[in-house]
Amino acid sequence: MQVSSPLFDVCIVGAGPVGATLACRLASGGARVAVIDRAPLPPMEHPDFDGRAYAVAAGSRALLEQSGVWDLLPQPSGAITAIRVSDGSVGRPASSRFLHFDTTETGPFGWMVEARSLRVALNARLHALPNLQLFAPAEATVTRTPDGATIAVTNGPTIQAKLVVAAEGRTSPLRDAAHIPVTRAAYNQRGIVCAIAHEKPHNGVALEHFLPAGPFAQLPMAPTPGHPHVSAVVWTERSATADRLAVLDAPAYTREVARRLGPHLGAIQLVGRRWVYNLSALHAQRYTDIRLALVGDAAHGIHPIAGQGLNLGFRDVIALSDQVLQALATGQDPGAASILTAYQRRRRPDNLAMLAATDALDRLFSTDNPLIRTARTLGIAAVHRMPALKRAFVHAAMGA
Repeated sequence: MQVSSPLFDVCIVGAGPVGATLACRLASGGARVAVIDRAPLPPMEHPDFDGRAYAVAAGSRALLEQSGVWDLLPQPSGAITAIRVSDGSVGRPASSRFLHFDTTETGPFGWMVEARSLRVALNARLHALPNLQLFAPAEATVTRTPDGATIAVTNGPTIQAKLVVAAEGRTSPLRDAAHIPVTRAAYNQRGIVCAIAHEKPHNGVALEHFLPAGPFAQLPMAPTPGHPHVSAVVWTERSATADRLAVLDAPAYTREVARRLGPHLGAIQLVGRRWVYNLSALHAQRYTDIRLALVGDAAHGIHPIAGQGLNLGFRDVIALSDQVLQALATGQDPGAASILTAYQRRRRPDNLAMLAATDALDRLFSTDNPLIRTARTLGIAAVHRMPALKRAFVHAAMGA
């Protein structure tokens, strides 16, 4: 349902998972929200399974529940109830020294949610909220002043907003138009993503296997039609190797996955497509400008070694929506400089810490140096025997 007023509290440009979730959270809390995206966003869609999934931490699930999205997921999610971290080489058994986390006392670390499932749920929720107006497909021309923002929507109206949010991803035009500097770091690596069906059950256990070229992760998913045992696979390879793997036929590619995975899940087969991404990191030197806030990949991007990129974006959503809704509840201007300063102060330390940690982890684990490999294997074994440190890792992994 469309709202008649051209004046909005917040206009969000970009309706990917982070931007759309922010819109749902704000509108669920009573804010008047406009969303503009280049792609069409039908209220329901039924794409085929394509092999992509998100690891959603406990804190992120709570956000999706508050936003009215979680209960709309059309496919079930797979709970991650244990994580095993090991070290090894391609084609060889994992080291006998490993680090094992379980959730006997805490509940799941997170849930694997199919990308198509989250998209359907978000689109349905965007169309259901009466105080949210969606413009898609459309482009936006934004003019910001200290008093507010004017947004000209292609093939649509010119609207007013108190705050504009850039959620367009790493190449954010709004960030560039605001002349916000960005620090970038390129990795000579590519990320490979796919899904596999396997003979034996995963029992909710995720594997993080550190190999010389980078980490290899197997993440437990819920069953799909025809496949009772399914996992997502995300792994890092040197660019030249990844390019070779990308063009292999399905049987040869599956053999390469099996060499890295090991035999514990039995026979495997590829389900859906395979995806290859260039890996890099970036961080905006500030998250705000006049009447503007950056969220998600527009503000920061990290190496996928910890699987926390989307969860960091969801933490941005929590922080910004908290500030905006509190401002509206107390009669304040949600786009005021004080609100934006508070948002940046809350999010930059966490994002910078995760950027530094993932960069250091990649350098530590993406090497075949025998001295470093010995040290990290011993370190994994030592942490396994330290309950207090293990609990700290569990807390961080859950995004609590």
